Amino acid sequence: MNSAYTEIIAVVRRSGLQRGLGGRGGVSMGWLAVLAVWMISAIAFAGQITPPVAQQPPAPSAQKPMTKAQAKELFRSVDEILDFVSSDSKLPIEHRVKRKLISRDEINSYLTKKFNEDESTKRMERSEIVLKKFGMLDRDFHLRPFLVSLLTEQIAGFYDNKTKTVNLLDWIEPDQQKPVLAHELTHALQDQAVGLTKWSDVSLEGTAHNVQEDNSHLQVDEADTARSAVAEGQAMAVFVDYSLRPTGKTLADAPALGDRLKDMVADSSGSPVMARAPLLLQESLLFPYMDGLSFEQAILSKQGAKAAFAGVLRNPPSSSYEIMNPQAYMAHTPIPVLRLPNIHPLLDSEYTPYDIGVMGELDVRILTELFGGREIAAALAPAWAGGVYYAAQRKAAVTEAEKESTASIGLLYYSRWRNADSARSFLRVYAAQIPRKYSGVARRPQDEADAGEQIYSASEGDVLLSISGEGVFISEGFELPLARKLRDQIVNAQPSGPLQMAKTAPHELSLGLAHTLAGFGMIRASGLQRYTFEGHPSRIR
Repeated sequence: MNSAYTEIIAVVRRSGLQRGLGGRGGVSMGWLAVLAVWMISAIAFAGQITPPVAQQPPAPSAQKPMTKAQAKELFRSVDEILDFVSSDSKLPIEHRVKRKLISRDEINSYLTKKFNEDESTKRMERSEIVLKKFGMLDRDFHLRPFLVSLLTEQIAGFYDNKTKTVNLLDWIEPDQQKPVLAHELTHALQDQAVGLTKWSDVSLEGTAHNVQEDNSHLQVDEADTARSAVAEGQAMAVFVDYSLRPTGKTLADAPALGDRLKDMVADSSGSPVMARAPLLLQESLLFPYMDGLSFEQAILSKQGAKAAFAGVLRNPPSSSYEIMNPQAYMAHTPIPVLRLPNIHPLLDSEYTPYDIGVMGELDVRILTELFGGREIAAALAPAWAGGVYYAAQRKAAVTEAEKESTASIGLLYYSRWRNADSARSFLRVYAAQIPRKYSGVARRPQDEADAGEQIYSASEGDVLLSISGEGVFISEGFELPLARKLRDQIVNAQPSGPLQMAKTAPHELSLGLAHTLAGFGMIRASGLQRYTFEGHPSRIR
């Protein structure tokens, strides 16, 4: 085996991450980061390799604090790695980055405190019932305790936007933390360039209560999560380049990396908690890192480092559509954004506004893979041409138990597709899930007005599925007469001319979860702090 390749593997440890780098790091960044470097190395050397074999990490009690000499070495390396990050990304160093050595207990206490206090956590918990109504989470799945387990399982370090400090770990050897530092110090230079806290958080707060607020939310809601993909994709790119230094290669030298990586991300064995995660969490957590890396690689290849880093920070993409289709970003292709008419007069007497957002290309990919499998998702997601959802809660739901039940939620979802065949395919995939989502499902063909309608009785109320040309309308929980009125208003409100351009980026249901978790080092480039996850060591045979 090539000695340089062996050296890379020595620094890159298999780790447990989430939807991308969930945490970030090299030898402690996450299984995705490890996979990225492993694949790039394979491309660079085209050698015959046996894939890494996951091993269990040492028990926390066996991980001794580093010595004073090791701590001094680690602190000294921060400036050296910061110089590399600046050279690789072309982002200037405006000032030194503060550094701090912290213990595992300090990290876990800090993380738990932030999870309890962070506003985005509250928004995420509110969206849980909508995700369950869609069928993207099981009804009996409890999101909060699962995420706490996931976050505390592998946290290994973070850059804090508020204090401008990179926090280093006192129980991991310096050489193992250096690739982590390349990733985290990229965030430090991003912060110096644009101020990450403000740059990352551009979505609107609170629940929309009128038509103007509805459409304002649709226009800007996804901006944070698209920007998370930029920040994490950039940090991943620098991490990969740092790990590949012995080979003389860079990410720009590996044009086949993105597609080959995506074929291998299903392996979550490095993270016991992540291996049990629902598809929604795995996909939404990986998106900013995996797809963000592919996005950055495309810009790097076409326009160079200044455009891929400083240029994208100045003019960030506005949706998962652009992240997943970087050519569309570079060509300034309009982003499909649907509008909501004023549906409040139809709803407000019996319902309270609960949630509104875009169902974007990423959501479609997750939903269709969950409902129909990966091949169907791969075929349908690129045919997405816009989508919006709206959730309202019955005022009759008074107790906490009633409010936490999906039965209290009325949900509508309108999607547009690039052709009628794709619209029909999506409708078939979605309709097949209705009996799996609800009990007592019975189709009512006698109530269907035409061949474009499917009407069902179900345990949580009427279900209306309707198709017209390239548009699919779905209503769950609203009574049929109301559902038809909602459908007619929404369909008639859509423009027939050129696609509308989003002002920044609409909030996507899955990305809202991704954005929130990133704030805890799992996904978001925009949280008050960012974390890197310690990985499980692996070996190459």
